[in-house]
Amino acid sequence: MRRFLLFSLFILFATSAFSQARQRTQLSGTVTDLKTGEPLPGASILLTNSRLGTTTDSSGTYVFENIPVGHTIIEVSYFGYNTIVEHVDVIGSTVKNFQLTSTIIINEGVTVTAVGSATSIRKAPIPITRINKSELLATPSTNIIDAISRQPGVNQLSTGPAISKPVIRGLGYNRLVVINDGVRQEGQQWGDEHGIEIDENSVSRIEIVKGPASLIYGSDAMAGVINIITTTPAPSNSTRGNILSSYHTNNNQRSLFGSFGGHHDWFNWNMWGDYKGAEDYKNKYDGRVYNSKFNEKNFGGNVGVNGSWGYSNLIVSKFNQRVGVIEGARDVMGRFVKPTAAGIDVPVTDEDFKGTQPGIPYQGVQHFKLTSENSFRLSTGRISLNAGWQRNQRKEYGEADDPDEESLYFDLGTFNYNTAYHFDNERGWNNTIGFNGMVQNNQNKGEEFLIPEYNLFDIGAFVYSQRTLGKSTLSGGIRYDKRDLETDELFDGNELKFKGLKKKFYNFSGSAGISYAANANTLLKLNLARGFRAPSIPELSSNGQHEGTNRYEYGNPNLKSESSWQGDVGFELNSDHVLFNASAFYNRINNFIFYNKLSSRFGGDSLVMVDTELIPAFNYSQHTATLTGAEFLIDIHPHPLDWFHWENTMSFVRGRFTQPIEGVINVPFIPAARWISELRAELISGKGAFKNLTVHVELDRTFAQNNAYTANDTETPTPAYSLFNAGLTGNITSRNKTLFSVYLLGNNLTNVAYQSHLSRLKYADENQVTGRRGVFNMGRNFVFKVNIPFSFTR
Repeated sequence: MRRFLLFSLFILFATSAFSQARQRTQLSGTVTDLKTGEPLPGASILLTNSRLGTTTDSSGTYVFENIPVGHTIIEVSYFGYNTIVEHVDVIGSTVKNFQLTSTIIINEGVTVTAVGSATSIRKAPIPITRINKSELLATPSTNIIDAISRQPGVNQLSTGPAISKPVIRGLGYNRLVVINDGVRQEGQQWGDEHGIEIDENSVSRIEIVKGPASLIYGSDAMAGVINIITTTPAPSNSTRGNILSSYHTNNNQRSLFGSFGGHHDWFNWNMWGDYKGAEDYKNKYDGRVYNSKFNEKNFGGNVGVNGSWGYSNLIVSKFNQRVGVIEGARDVMGRFVKPTAAGIDVPVTDEDFKGTQPGIPYQGVQHFKLTSENSFRLSTGRISLNAGWQRNQRKEYGEADDPDEESLYFDLGTFNYNTAYHFDNERGWNNTIGFNGMVQNNQNKGEEFLIPEYNLFDIGAFVYSQRTLGKSTLSGGIRYDKRDLETDELFDGNELKFKGLKKKFYNFSGSAGISYAANANTLLKLNLARGFRAPSIPELSSNGQHEGTNRYEYGNPNLKSESSWQGDVGFELNSDHVLFNASAFYNRINNFIFYNKLSSRFGGDSLVMVDTELIPAFNYSQHTATLTGAEFLIDIHPHPLDWFHWENTMSFVRGRFTQPIEGVINVPFIPAARWISELRAELISGKGAFKNLTVHVELDRTFAQNNAYTANDTETPTPAYSLFNAGLTGNITSRNKTLFSVYLLGNNLTNVAYQSHLSRLKYADENQVTGRRGVFNMGRNFVFKVNIPFSFTR
């Protein structure tokens, strides 16, 4: 890590000196309304390839100084207007003016970077969703994955309000890749109760790619990519920041976040900090759920330089969380119980539900990340060079008689590298070649062991091309990957706990697709892709029990790599009155890896004695599986009632094995079908102190999931439920400047007691008084947020 830090600082200081020696460049212009010619103050201008942004002044003028020469992609956006994405060549002092047209649905031209090269959503042949900061703030979420789980085709596998794992089109765990500021996030994501170690309030935008993305990211990107961007430099020659505070009534969750940064001449910087704490949540059936409390203390920042040669950023973050592990054990009176030092479980008292410090068992998670993000301009294009070092320390405390004992302690170190050469646009061609991978080492430092210590080395090379021909955009490429994996042998006393393994995995992947804009309102998309995933360490070698999972896991060293072929088709119709968007997919996965409950030779469950408790045993198997599904969106906004929206989204996925297993054909952990219907009134412009006032009411309907993997009671069906939500958001302004933004949000207003099909708490112990099994999700919750922005311009 020390060598990586010195190397990163060397690049930063070297480019800093270089930036002052090169020629100065300038890009400037105006942003106006196409019909009226009036200037649009506060319009956002983003240079995607340079990670630079600014806003227009009161006269609609913008200015960039000291930016890379040559080809660049510009994104221009303004609330209530169509977003424009254009390719521009910058040479010396360049003037580029933009004229925007008003719109009710802002869905075109937004650039994305999660496909390896900046492009637009409209031109990408696979489904892509972008979520901005304003949308994240208007969502009453308890963590970052919870915030995006309302998107069609996206779900969360949860173990309480603090632990959520993303699921895209029925695939989660190591079947999707999370990218954070250009670096692949690595933090023991194979575990049910292992969340994403990214601070929710620090995020500026999220890009979601649905479909195999192994072409760019290699192993694990079978389901897609979630690209989370936290670092965005302040506009040129300005200093800005914000203070964000929130409060949740259900579990007294509160947070206080602050950020402060600036960008002057060639130098930019930023720093942020966040505190979040929550007590035990409650619902109608369980009352307060013991040990669902958690707290976080996170911080981060960056320094960067930019010039006509490109840019260089050094980004640092530290995630620090303590989160309770909900076991759901109860006594004969139906009361939650907790372990004591005497080895006896005792009923929980009212005082135990209070505070933000979890009881036994709980996890202590620390994730430190250092990223060097660089882009250098060359004669025929630019070269991007990203490297990251991250250390994930996950400690699990489970001994009531020795609360400080680290029962499990995973210490994971990962070095990520990613470099690519992006050729300039030439006769409609955008070509990229590159290679990336990672070096990883995991050590066990606890008293118990679940997986062996291991070393992993990944490397892959790819070629990606995109060509625009009239109304059509074609894109695709090919990639080759190699993974070397070695695990250490371990004896627990005289018993061999883990065998030493040496494994090599090789794979080709690729994709080819086309998007066709039949006219200004109609769009067609088609894509075919091959993805793959090498087996994870737990799948190959696990031997032990994890707190909160209620199972003992055995790995299978003979597992093969998963490989898939997926076809995607999409259609969009956008008119003055209606927006209709539909996408469907078919995914065939060979050697699909899953775990199932073992049966004993005498019938019933195979049980393993852990301390004084019998735990059901599970192992990993492989089979061919198919996943099919679709997502729909229809937004009705009848003219002239342009401020009114009736938006409906629907998502569905069905997973089947090609041959029954124990008489069951259903793939495990497939989310239920979901329909969200929202009535929304948007006051785009207003006079006086209130601006951008939005009111919405919503029905969130999750249908029954009866297609569960019920072999040996591995999974159970889940009944349907409906949640009613509402919200009011708006800005308080003075002289066209936002003083603060207010968000008043309500979730589950009718206080429905429900269990999500992907909640791991479904499988906790039965309440002997009510006969209900497991723990239910959060009940009625009101969320209050206040965001205070501030900025100074030189």
